Amino acid sequence: MSLPTPEQITERLRAVIDPELRRSIVELGMVRSIDVKDSGRVEVVVSLTTAGCPIRSHFEGAVAQQISDLDGVTEVAVGFDVLSDEEKGDLQQTLGRGKLPQGALAQVKNVICVASGKGGVGKSTMTANLAAALSAEGHPAGALDCDVYGYSIPRMLGVNSKPEVNAERKILPLEAAGGVKVMSIGFFVEENSAVVWRGPMLHKAIQQFLEDVAWGELEYLLLDLPPGTGDVSMTLAQLLPQAKFAIVTTPQPAAQTVAKRAADMAAKFDLELLGTIENMSGFTTPGGERFTIFGEGGGQQLADELDIPLLGKVPLSEALREHADAGTPLVTAEPDSPASQAIRQAARGIVAATPQELPVLQAVPEAAEPPPVSGTPLPVVQ
Repeated sequence: MSLPTPEQITERLRAVIDPELRRSIVELGMVRSIDVKDSGRVEVVVSLTTAGCPIRSHFEGAVAQQISDLDGVTEVAVGFDVLSDEEKGDLQQTLGRGKLPQGALAQVKNVICVASGKGGVGKSTMTANLAAALSAEGHPAGALDCDVYGYSIPRMLGVNSKPEVNAERKILPLEAAGGVKVMSIGFFVEENSAVVWRGPMLHKAIQQFLEDVAWGELEYLLLDLPPGTGDVSMTLAQLLPQAKFAIVTTPQPAAQTVAKRAADMAAKFDLELLGTIENMSGFTTPGGERFTIFGEGGGQQLADELDIPLLGKVPLSEALREHADAGTPLVTAEPDSPASQAIRQAARGIVAATPQELPVLQAVPEAAEPPPVSGTPLPVVQ
């Protein structure tokens, strides 16, 4: 019986992704050793960033799942040790991080950055309503307000109080109507006060929101990015190398051109583009007459240029603005309105474009033996 080589096993382990660092455990140097016994038993030692790593069981199941079906493997044993301080320092330097995460994003399946490149296109409104739409359709979602200077997610989701801290010293996100988990710098400053910070403070705040907030089990964490392609966008690209981008634009060429810059920034960091959302695509009067106030076709043109899908065209809607100001997302307050239907379509597009399983594969129990066939045999017609 032929046995797999350590090289073959290493190649299989490239499919095991650290759900926080969003990279393979092989790429991160977390595979300490691989030992293949003559009996077919494979022993793998994985190095963790901390002894009490909360995602240890994820790694154990994923490693076993990847190796167990290789020819010649009869048993898989997964052991663990902890990276030395020097190894942690090397990993931090490789990732460009001040510290390594402690498990806050371990149960978040998909991180979606909602970007626009410019302000005034309704990006925050889209983020709040997309999170509410995903949650309403059975996909637990959260919204992180990364627009530190122009935070508006708390108002749009109707939550505003100081978060509590749990026993593990993790910040507990607030919960909006419909179960959307929310975090924003707005929860920590006086109401409507200006945040006057330089780049390093922005970086630290965003990193803390990602690593020190107890997000729990979420299918989607939507990040409302600030306009432009500056400090916050680069911080997120550095901290979340497997995040995906949804680009919001209005139909007019001026917005479309600037939105493409946000897409170009994502491409420079090898981040996946999910699609575009065209907001304010047209206004229909109560009499049925339609006006293209901000032009026509910019979202589709941008999608074609980037070779990504157009997730939805959201009409200009007074009700959408009113409910955003009132903290009651339109998709839940008036689910049958044209704007709500368009946003729900965009949310379904996001679901269709993202994996519905954690990147870390789980062991699948063997199927039970089928019951024996019983009953009276039928005669065979000759």
